[in-house]
Amino acid sequence: MYNASPARYDSMVYNHCGESGLKLPLVSLGLWHNFGANDDFENMRQLCFTAFDNGITHFDIANNYGQPAVGTAEINFGKILHDDMVAHRDEMVISTKAGYFMWKGPYGDFGSRKYLLSSLDQSLKRLNLDYVDIFYHHRPDPNTPLEETMGALDTAVKSGKALYAGLSNYDGPTMKRAAAILRSLHCPFVINQNRYSILDRTVEQNGLLGEAHREKKGVIVFSPLAQGLLTNRYLHGIPVDSRVKTSGIFLKESHITAEMVEKINALNGIAEERGETLAQMALAWVLKTPEVTSVLIGASKPEQILDNIGAVHAAPFTAEQLKCIDDIVL
Repeated sequence: MYNASPARYDSMVYNHCGESGLKLPLVSLGLWHNFGANDDFENMRQLCFTAFDNGITHFDIANNYGQPAVGTAEINFGKILHDDMVAHRDEMVISTKAGYFMWKGPYGDFGSRKYLLSSLDQSLKRLNLDYVDIFYHHRPDPNTPLEETMGALDTAVKSGKALYAGLSNYDGPTMKRAAAILRSLHCPFVINQNRYSILDRTVEQNGLLGEAHREKKGVIVFSPLAQGLLTNRYLHGIPVDSRVKTSGIFLKESHITAEMVEKINALNGIAEERGETLAQMALAWVLKTPEVTSVLIGASKPEQILDNIGAVHAAPFTAEQLKCIDDIVL
């Protein structure tokens, strides 16, 4: 039986999601990778235990996570939660999402009321939970009225199956429209989940960060390490056991050019000057943004979690360091 560390809250920092009362740890654990049908279950347990023992109270998942069979990440995490961590359920924030393909036919994808509410019911069964803390729409659906999609999120909350609503992969203008609808429904929409890293500044360009600030909503960032590029894994090229070699779905060999290797080595030089790993610096760079509530990390080993949480108490960046980072990547 898992016994949580009594010191688990001693060093983590927690931020409010915008103006809401909900707090998230600066570093959250995402279960996008390494929680599938073919992954080692004992390693999954140790990842969850290591995270929680170090103050990571937020676990983020989605209906379609887990390879090769969608839904297996929810099943595996649900088993860990039920068998080992159920005594700590009220200390945890658990989120799931719906918006990408889950089942055949016209009702298993995108943003209809039919899909979102059916998918949430399925997720709760896989997770063995009565409710999730945050239920996200995973991506905008241009073919479904925004009012219908937001109405489904509102129903999810008011039915007691979710405590808060979230949006993922929305741009600024669309999020603003969605926020207005949810506000009119008195639905507690508290957070946006978007990709953001030193190498990917899309949320700065599409208005998401600015609108989140104006709407007083939180932002949680996924892929802050650019699928592993912003770690020490690729400083000398592509390791034979890397994700690029083993799956190559999201990070492809073609992305790791000589120019990219040169950039990440230059960034690593700045990290070394700061006394940090490249991953720690990359996370600290995202966390310096006032609108960012938390960063989502993925991990294949518990040691990676321990390294990543070193970013929580990183030193502030100097103006010179920030300029050097921008000069390298922009």
